[in-house]
Formats: sequence, C-alpha cells, structure tokens
Amino acid sequence: MNDRRLLYTAAFLRALATGMAGVLLGLTLARLGFSAAAIGAVLSAGLAGATLALVLVTWAGDRLGRRRCLLWLSLLGAAGGIGAALVSGPLVMAAAAFVGTLNGMGRDRGAALVLEQAILPATTDDAGRTHAFARYNLLTDIGHALGALLAATPTLLAAMGVDETQAYRAMFLLYALLLSAGAPLALKLSPTAETGADGPRRPVSPESKKIVWKISGLFAIDSIAGGFLGTALLSYYFFERFAVSAALIGGLFFAARVLNALSHLGAAWLAARIGLVNTMVFTHIPSSVLLASVAFAPNFWVAAILFLLREGLVEMDVPTRQSYVMAVVGPEERTFASGVTHLVRVGGWAVAPTFAGWLMQAASLAAPLFIGAGMKIAYDLLLWRAFRRIKPPEER
Repeated sequence: MNDRRLLYTAAFLRALATGMAGVLLGLTLARLGFSAAAIGAVLSAGLAGATLALVLVTWAGDRLGRRRCLLWLSLLGAAGGIGAALVSGPLVMAAAAFVGTLNGMGRDRGAALVLEQAILPATTDDAGRTHAFARYNLLTDIGHALGALLAATPTLLAAMGVDETQAYRAMFLLYALLLSAGAPLALKLSPTAETGADGPRRPVSPESKKIVWKISGLFAIDSIAGGFLGTALLSYYFFERFAVSAALIGGLFFAARVLNALSHLGAAWLAARIGLVNTMVFTHIPSSVLLASVAFAPNFWVAAILFLLREGLVEMDVPTRQSYVMAVVGPEERTFASGVTHLVRVGGWAVAPTFAGWLMQAASLAAPLFIGAGMKIAYDLLLWRAFRRIKPPEER
C-alpha cells in the first residue's frame, strides 16, 4: 500500500470517528447528568487540546518527525475515546478530552490533518496534486456523513434491550478503535513522508513566510465569514424563517453534504483547465451571491434550491486552496504552511458565531447571510488580486 492510500485510509477512519462523536458526545454527557456548563467545558477542553496539538505540530512536527507525530496523535485520540467511554466526573472527563483532543465538532480540524496535507503532495506529481487533494476531501466528507449515521446505533441497541446510556458510552470504544487504527498506518509510511524531498531540512525561507502570512491574512477573512454561516446558525435561520421541521432541515443538510463531496472532484477537473486561483475565486463568488439570495426567497423550497446550488459551489475552493498552498512553498516547508493556514481558519470559525447570534437577535435574522456573503466576496477579490500571478509549478 503506497503512502497516498495509507493517508486516505487514515483520514477516512478518523473522519468516521469524528462524524460520530460530533453527534454523540453532547448527548452522552447529558445522559451522564452533566449540566450544560459542564458539557460546554468538556467540549472546550477537547478543542483546547486539539489547538495545542496543532500549534506543536506546526512548529515542531518536521523536527519530531511526521510519522512519529501521526502515531502519537492516533494513540492520544484513542485514549480520549476510552476516557469518554469509562470516566464519569466532569473534571476527569475534561482532562480526558484535553489529553485525547476529543473532537465534538463533527468535522476533522486536527493536527493529523495538517501533517497528512503536508505529506500528500509528495505522493504524486504536480499535475496530479489537486486530484489527490480532491479525493482526500471526498473521502473525509463521506466519512463525516457515515459517522453521523453511525450515531443512530445507540437507539437501535436500546430497541434490542441494551441500556441506552451504556450504548452511548460503548460507541466511544468504537471511536477509540477507529483512531487507534491510524497508528499502524503511520508506521507503514515511507521515509519520504518526512519531508517530501531528499536532502536536509532547512528553515522556512523569508519568501515562503511572506506568502504564508499574506495568504493566511486573507484566509482569516474567509474563515470569519464562514463562522457567520455555520451549520447551526443556518439551521436556526431556516427553522425561524420558514417554520419547517428539524427532519426537513436535516434532509436539506444531508443533500448539501453530498453536493459538497461531489464538488471536490469537479474542482480538480476545473482547476486543470482554468488554474487553481481562478477556480477558487470564480466558483466562490457565485456561491456567495446565491447564499445572500436565500434571504429573499418567498418560501422554504425556493430557499432550499438556492442553498443547494450554493453548496454545489462553495467547497470547490477547498482542495484547490490546499493544493495551491502546498505548491507555492518548498516540500520541507509544507507542515509550517499547512499548520499556520489551518490555525488561522480555526480561529476565525471560533470568533464569529457569537457576533452572528447577536446580530440575528438585535438586527435581522438574515444579517449573518449578508455579512458572511459580503466578506467572502471581498476575500475572493483580494485573493485574486494578490495571487493571480503567483503560479503553481503545473501552471507555469
């Protein structure tokens, strides 16, 4: 099994676990009698541990060894799942979440993803790099979706006579098993996974640092805008604006995730014809316009069609963005570039929802749609202006 297949397998298994935990973690803690504040503290502890791991990997991952870091991240993640399955007290659970980087977000945003994205370009040539990232994102999206479906297992077990709380906790043993499977996969990676190129590791060049910090500043705008448009807030918008059921909203977002996944392959096809930056910008702007138009929809079904059209475009910048960042820095600089851009995006997602919720209450229910769409369009125009002349190798 070559390195690319090993990375795909590990990412899929981790996404499966993450998608499942995103649905089950809060419900499990509630069944254990945790208060809302305690549940929030455990979730925050898991995010804090994940952020610390992300920082360490960004600045020391290459020095420690990418394969070694992936091994330990798998084992620590498995330990977090075992903790969630076995411990009961809020403080102990929070400690387990922190050490095990327990992810309750429903999507993989951790340090392992940064390392895998740094390794992936070395598994193919320049022409195949974007296709490799497209397949990687397709598999993680499928994993997240199937993981969410796995979250129905405790209910099925309860119908068979199993204690439902114990069924919920047992699912975190499965979570631990899925994450621990990443350990032997990390050990099987070839030595080229460490830098992606022969020769000694060198410090990040001033030119690459300039590119990374500049593009990270633009990514910050996009990520803050994305924080205004998170799934929870959009679900709330559809519920309040059109008074539709949770089941109908759930079906809408399932269809949206399917379109997101398929769009990754379309992005790779388009990028091969018009370029990475052009694909990022010229698919993103129409998606923002479609999102803003949702606010003017006369009924739910018109809004749903506009929203699904948007979802078919909005993530076409994901594999192209990842491919572009990895292409414009040196192979030995990819962990740094992946880590910094990822940290910026996580920070932006964390900041915006509080302001979005306040605006929905104090100004207008649709305010986040307009602000988020406007910020994304501004980001796209600034990105195109700044980077349209900096070409990846396959476009030179």
